[in-house]
Amino acid sequence: MKITVVGAGNVGATCANVIAHRELANEVVLVDIKEGTAEGKSLDMWQTAPINLYDTRMTGSTNDYAKTAGSDVVVITSGLPRKPGMSRDDLISTNAAIVKTVTENAIKYSPDAIFIVVSNPLDVMTYCAYLTAKVDSRKVFGMAGILDTARYRAFLAEALDVSPKDIQAMLLGGHGDTMVPLPRYTTVSGIPVTELISDEKLEAIVQRTKVGGGELVNLMGTSAWYAPGAAAAQMVESIVRDQKRIFPVCAWLNGEYGLKDIYLGVPVKLGKNGIEEIIELQLNDAEMQLLKDSAKAVKEVMDVLDRMNNQNS
Repeated sequence: MKITVVGAGNVGATCANVIAHRELANEVVLVDIKEGTAEGKSLDMWQTAPINLYDTRMTGSTNDYAKTAGSDVVVITSGLPRKPGMSRDDLISTNAAIVKTVTENAIKYSPDAIFIVVSNPLDVMTYCAYLTAKVDSRKVFGMAGILDTARYRAFLAEALDVSPKDIQAMLLGGHGDTMVPLPRYTTVSGIPVTELISDEKLEAIVQRTKVGGGELVNLMGTSAWYAPGAAAAQMVESIVRDQKRIFPVCAWLNGEYGLKDIYLGVPVKLGKNGIEEIIELQLNDAEMQLLKDSAKAVKEVMDVLDRMNNQNS
């Protein structure tokens, strides 16, 4: 089993480190465009193997995709963060060019790989990878919902003073302010969360979850990495161990939830073939409206990429 993580920044390095610690692969290849970064971080991680007792071999590469050949899973974390004064369209243009190049190089050497996209803006970068890879959409999907539900569950565990292990939650929609947390599908050891917390407190947690990424940027001056890296590694684990876990994932919809030709966060079953099944929840009218609003916002961003591609073709 071989796993490639493209992008040796904070998120990519954290993801590779978690994968190695859990011994999900014989080899993890870390790739970056910056000379020596991937090699250095891989070497540093490999030197923790005798301490943390794992056998996963770590390989670093500066843009040499030949070293990634035969990868079973490719995690793409590459991209630039949005800088002050940078428009959304500028960010899409810059990161789409990066994701396109990475996908082309990775698929050339690993045509059967499953692709997990972590780059932002998440939904549209997943769409970009799908257009570039030209493979079954069940093998190209994005990590967002696991991170978002992790934040939601962490906030709930704090508010209720319970173990985060006992909290189960589901969330739909785009990655960002339009995400749709579902309190109706949130439980603590099987108990509906609505029986344990006031509506007012729950709504405050939902709102905090929606801007969870921004809260961390405001605190640190940069985006998060421990939780996003661990979330991507959890998806890798479900695939390589064929666990068939049900996670919220940014997936290509083809009529599910009444939505078509869009990448959007929905619950899926993740196994050795990638997305094995998209699960359709029975949403009430209010939840469905929120999902449609989220889909509209995501589609607008996807349309920006389509226009850029048409201009360049």
